[in-house]
Amino acid sequence: MFEKVKIYSKITNLWGIARRYFVNNFYDGMLTVLGILLGFFAVILKEGQNSVNSHLVILTGVGSSISMFISGITGSYLSEKAERKKIKEELNRAMLISDEKDEVADEGVKMKEIEKAMLTKLSNNMEINRKSTQNKKKKRSKSIREKAETFATIVVSFVNGLSPFLGGLVPLIPFFYSSVATFSTFFISFTIILICIILLGVFLGVISKESIPKNIIQMVLAFALTLIISIFLLG
Repeated sequence: MFEKVKIYSKITNLWGIARRYFVNNFYDGMLTVLGILLGFFAVILKEGQNSVNSHLVILTGVGSSISMFISGITGSYLSEKAERKKIKEELNRAMLISDEKDEVADEGVKMKEIEKAMLTKLSNNMEINRKSTQNKKKKRSKSIREKAETFATIVVSFVNGLSPFLGGLVPLIPFFYSSVATFSTFFISFTIILICIILLGVFLGVISKESIPKNIIQMVLAFALTLIISIFLLG
C-alpha cells in the first residue's frame, strides 16, 4: 500500500498540490474566524461589557469551521474531478491521434512491402507481437494513471476541507478554557493567530527557498489588513 501511494503521488504530484491547499486554506480558516472574533470583540467594546459568553463564540466559530470543512471537501472534489476528467479526455485524444498515425504508417509500410514482395510470415508475427505488447503497456499505464488520479482527488479534497477546519479551530482554543471570554481571552486568541501566521510564513519560505522574512512580512500584512478593515467596519 505504501509503495502504491508513492507511485500515485509521483504520477500526480500529490504532495505538492496537497501542501499548497493546506497552507492556503489553513490561513483562510484562521482569517475567517478572526473576523468572527473581531465581531464579538466589537460588541464588548460598544456595549461597555467586560466579557462575553465563550459558548457563543465557540458555537459561531465551530459552525463556520464545519461549513468550511464541508464546502472545502465537496467543492474541491467536484472541481478536481472535473479538471482530471478534462486532462484524461485530452490524453485519450492524443493517444487516439497517435494510434491513427501508427495505423497510417503501418498501411504505408504494408503497401511498400507488398509492392516489393518482401514481407514474410515471421516478420508479420513479430509485428503483431510488438503491437500486442505495446497495447498491453498502454492499458496498464492508463489503469495506473486513472487510479492515481482518483486517489489524488480524494486526498486533495480531504486536505482542502480539513485545513480550513483546523485553521478555524486553532484561534478558538483559549475560549474552551473559560466559560466567560474577557479581553485577555481575545488577545490570547489573536496572539495564537499571529504566531501561526508567522510559522506559515517560515514554512512557505523554506519550501519555496525564498526569503523567510519576506514571506512572514507578506502574511502578517494580510493579517494586519484584516484587523484594520474589520475594526473600521465594526467601529
